Amino acid sequence: SRTDYLSYGYGLAIIAGGLVGYAKAGSLPSLAAGLVFGAAATFGAYQTSLNSRNFYVTLLTSGVLLGVMGSRFYRSGKFMPAGLIASLSLLQFSRMGLRY
Repeated sequence: SRTDYLSYGYGLAIIAGGLVGYAKAGSLPSLAAGLVFGAAATFGAYQTSLNSRNFYVTLLTSGVLLGVMGSRFYRSGKFMPAGLIASLSLLQFSRMGLRY
């Protein structure tokens, strides 16, 4: 099977977002969410790299982030960071949804 580089990139982007949120605003919730969801997304990337049919962790992680960050973007109207993560999550959720 092939390495799912896009999913690894998605996981790293989430981790980076949590680190930036903490560095810029001192936000511990951003750091915690970035690390937890980033780790889950990275684990999902590892699973889909081993077996492309094992996409459920990635589908769930991107779906939850799409809902949470999509609603934050809708309420705030600010693209950074909520709109960016919502957009990446929509792409990832769609990629995994097509496998379903």
